[in-house]
Amino acid sequence: MSEIPFQRQASIATGPYGIDHLLAESRAKLTRVSPREAFALQQDGGLIIDIRPQSDRLTEGEIPGSLTVERIVLEWRLDPAGGHRLDGLHPDRPVVLVCNEGYASSLAAAQAKGLGLTKATDLAGGFRAWKAAGLPVTTNA
Repeated sequence: MSEIPFQRQASIATGPYGIDHLLAESRAKLTRVSPREAFALQQDGGLIIDIRPQSDRLTEGEIPGSLTVERIVLEWRLDPAGGHRLDGLHPDRPVVLVCNEGYASSLAAAQAKGLGLTKATDLAGGFRAWKAAGLPVTTNA
């Protein structure tokens, strides 16, 4: 499978459109946390949800004690009225969503708040910031 080359370009959208606007709007709803803050929340009973694809988790490792829910099914697993909701979720439990670099997780955390998880947020800098901070990581090597 070949990859499509990616080059970030300046946004051409004007007004309230485009991913940069959506990202800013999502982050305005959050109190984002640093890797050390996320670790402390986890130690105090908060839940870390890793939304990265399996290939990234296999290559880069995982946060011990985190729960894996790939982004494609996240809303169904967080839906308070859904039959596929994760056990142990309630509105007052801190939930930290983690992606690779802290972009997709911001969008996902805003969605989680919209589903009633009032203490949902994301990890600024994502998994890579966690790893760079020297926090625990498990690998499949």
